[in-house]
Amino acid sequence: MVISLVYFTLFFLLFLVLLYFWVFRFKGGNLSAFDLQNWPKVSILVAARDEESYILTCLEALSQLDYPKDKLEILVGDDRSQDQTKHLVKNFILDKPFIKLVSITHDVAGTKGKANVLAQLAHLATSNYYFFTDADIQVPKTWVKSLLQQLTGRYALATGITTVTGSRWFDRMQALDWLYSLGLMQVVADRGLPVSTMGNNMAITRQAYEAVGGFEGIPFSITEDVQLFSKVLKKGFSSCHVFSDSVLALSAPAPSLRFLLHQRKRWMRGAWLLPWYIRALLVFNSIYYPVWVPFFSYTSLSTALLIGLGKVLLQSIFVMKAVQRAGRSMRWYDVLFFEFYLLGISILLIVYYFLPFKINWKGRLY
Repeated sequence: MVISLVYFTLFFLLFLVLLYFWVFRFKGGNLSAFDLQNWPKVSILVAARDEESYILTCLEALSQLDYPKDKLEILVGDDRSQDQTKHLVKNFILDKPFIKLVSITHDVAGTKGKANVLAQLAHLATSNYYFFTDADIQVPKTWVKSLLQQLTGRYALATGITTVTGSRWFDRMQALDWLYSLGLMQVVADRGLPVSTMGNNMAITRQAYEAVGGFEGIPFSITEDVQLFSKVLKKGFSSCHVFSDSVLALSAPAPSLRFLLHQRKRWMRGAWLLPWYIRALLVFNSIYYPVWVPFFSYTSLSTALLIGLGKVLLQSIFVMKAVQRAGRSMRWYDVLFFEFYLLGISILLIVYYFLPFKINWKGRLY
């Protein structure tokens, strides 16, 4: 019982501190006016494999960027797609010379999958700034300007925020999960500590990318973005996170629970590359229920329920603030359902992570 009481005390103190910084000391959305007079050329790298359902939406968003088209270079790498992805891209770019289609037909030594595609696209890029997004992502018009603002300052790597679209209950829970997790990381990032990055919403200077040897110069990982982030930090470069609707990328939701579990298992593999304090925060937050449930045997039901409601209240305030700052909307009662979603997903992920199944990603097994 003493251990449980200590844990709960630490848990609530941690959440109160996080909530305090999130509400009163938030910095992630404070972007100053972008005032570059001479726009630098930028390269946007997109890996695509069997993305016929999303690729046109992605390219349409990129073509609408509020950035001079003569300073924009968009490279789309078709990774041996078996569907109509290549054909759709070819037709879309007929009148858009700033978008180029690159057919990926071989693997660069030391790389596989997405890392291989991005490594080859980076070799073809002609700018000093590389932007990365996925083929199922829609970026806002201000995406390049807002992240570039960070790269032309003191940072070598900048990361935006992402959430998912969709009206189904499962989609809405995923959207809250994204913003909740990114909000927790943003609180840490605002204290000047590096946290992580996301390959669907990331920008990096050419100098930092080449300093680590690119994707072919780092150990292969199915979370190639986190591996790159880790190596860039070790080279002494700095990074930042931007929690703002000016860099909010919209992703297609995981269509099924099985797909989501494959996705999260892949991310959990990459979590071991994160700084220790981020791993500790994620673990501390995920073991709430394994400690809370046994607490029933030491105290009354009313006390246990009061503690549970306290956790839900603090978490709900945090989630609602995250949604608000991302410029999104939500149904108020979804924060209540979100607690059950987190509980269920956490249990399933712990079990699924240790099952001897390979990860199926884009038709390849890892």
